[in-house]
Amino acid sequence: MTPLFIAGPCVIESAELLDTVAAELRRIADATGAEIVFKASFDKANRTSIHSFRGPGMERGLQMLADVKARYGLRVTTDVHESYQAEACGEVCDVLQVPAFLCRQTDLLTACARTGRVVNIKKAQFLSGEDMRYPVEKAREAGATEVWLTERGNTFGYNTLVVDFRNLPIMRQWADRVVMDCTHSVQRPGAAGGKTGGDRQYVPAMALAAKAFGAQGYFFETHPTPDTALSDGPNMLPLEDMEGMIKRLNQSPT
Repeated sequence: MTPLFIAGPCVIESAELLDTVAAELRRIADATGAEIVFKASFDKANRTSIHSFRGPGMERGLQMLADVKARYGLRVTTDVHESYQAEACGEVCDVLQVPAFLCRQTDLLTACARTGRVVNIKKAQFLSGEDMRYPVEKAREAGATEVWLTERGNTFGYNTLVVDFRNLPIMRQWADRVVMDCTHSVQRPGAAGGKTGGDRQYVPAMALAAKAFGAQGYFFETHPTPDTALSDGPNMLPLEDMEGMIKRLNQSPT
């Protein structure tokens, strides 16, 4: 299976940011032949602090994603936090992403499944790979024809995540595609004084290790200037590094 890449800024900060990132991802896709799905969230409903930036909201955010899709010819995805959001998101997005903390929410899973779109379920930080069989079953029984599972690490003490790469082949038993979230897996949740920290220098290693374990897709949050990003900057891959990362992951094993 040819790997795909899910990439984009964590949250929709502005139309200008979406254009900058989407234009570069389109160029990379054309240059490398990679399949890239553009990702950005219209609302970050799970931020550490109530004072953190959340995004433009669903109506405006979906219009901005629709503009990206039309202008750059990229498939798009976004987080769906509430079951009532699924129908509207499904009218725009090709892939509906269920956040890790919500992957056991039956109503959310079934609402996303009923849209007919691909459902990408992120594995919770408190679940094993084996546990993800049941969210997949919920989505399939509600009518989903394609379900992806995304690994993003497990809670390992305070403010730290660890990745058990065995989860990738384990989850392939039930998913149509298993994706490695290479940027959220290097987060330091809540470790930056009311916001999430991270160790972005380990992102390439996470991606290459996942490749060795048979990942069929890779998720990268990316930004032209991660240190100024309004969400998840410490774990983002700089946009200038995306092309080299994709080329490395697309290389055949030696």
